[in-house]
Amino acid sequence: MKAIAVIPGQADSIHLVDLPKPSVHEVPHGRGVLVQVLRVGVDGTDKEINAAEYGEAPPGHEFLVIGHECFGRVLEVGSHVTECSPGDYVVPTVRRPGGSFYDQIGQYDMTVEDIYFERGINLRHGFLTELFVEDPEYLVKVPKGLRDVAVLLEPMSIIQKGLIQAHEAQRRFKIWRPRKAAVLGAGTVGLLAALSLKMKGFEVTSFGKQAGPSRNLDLLDELGVRYISTDDVSIREAAKRFGPFDLMFEATGYSPVAFEAMESLGKNGVLILASVTGGDRQHAIPADKINLDFVLGNKLVVGTVNANREYFEAGVYDFARAELEFPGWLSKLLTHPVAGLENYQAMMSMLTTDRSVIKVYVNVTPF
Repeated sequence: MKAIAVIPGQADSIHLVDLPKPSVHEVPHGRGVLVQVLRVGVDGTDKEINAAEYGEAPPGHEFLVIGHECFGRVLEVGSHVTECSPGDYVVPTVRRPGGSFYDQIGQYDMTVEDIYFERGINLRHGFLTELFVEDPEYLVKVPKGLRDVAVLLEPMSIIQKGLIQAHEAQRRFKIWRPRKAAVLGAGTVGLLAALSLKMKGFEVTSFGKQAGPSRNLDLLDELGVRYISTDDVSIREAAKRFGPFDLMFEATGYSPVAFEAMESLGKNGVLILASVTGGDRQHAIPADKINLDFVLGNKLVVGTVNANREYFEAGVYDFARAELEFPGWLSKLLTHPVAGLENYQAMMSMLTTDRSVIKVYVNVTPF
């Protein structure tokens, strides 16, 4: 069967490979689930892996099958699988456990080990292929009514993780009533964060670089979200006008923004960082002021990255609610379809050159 792979460490090495068809018997104790891949979303992570910025092949392989945002259908289950049945729609989680205590209790996204295992990203093959086998522990069932938008669930799980952890941390106040939120970045993750916060009752302000009309800004307008171009108004100035921001979600991929957000966060506020940034960028900041404001203002910063199933399941709930509250809104994020695995070059070109992209996704199997 076909799969899209890269050779880690070799830039622009994306290519097709042939893999043997997997079997449910690959998972011990009758716990295998054979899944037919229907759709796979691709994003900056896949682009960066192809650029050899990070990623490592599984042991025994010189290539890494990419793709971590997957939606599929169960074809076959092992003799001891009760959690799902053939015909069920599922989304697989991405992170896989290592050997630490947190890995062993289902909190594998909070591992304390330096080596981590992520399907399609590091040391485990991903989902840009026709079939895969998995233990049901890592498969999240999706209602049929969400099948057209379920490929967006993986990025939504990262947002859910950040928001849930922010609220868990602020239980230290006994009562925490955040009302105003800021979302930094108006790409896929920023749009999904704005959606989730709006449904939770926040007054939401979104920030981005775009100044003119665009599909992204139209989608924010449909949610009733205020948008501010940082070319016109800085985050600091906007916080004075529309804040104080009790919760800020950073999803720009540009690390200096995180420090500007620290300066703009309200007292008792939480800043959630979702960007994974590489490189060695240097940036001057008012360190004393930020430190003082965080200490005296009881402020908090948390990071969010590939999530465990708890947060995927929370994403399913928000998707169901979104389809009722904002019918059809989620499907408008799916802007750039790719027909089939063999069109991987077109897929990568969309990611790297098309500025109108919200979400590129590959239709692997018709459904």
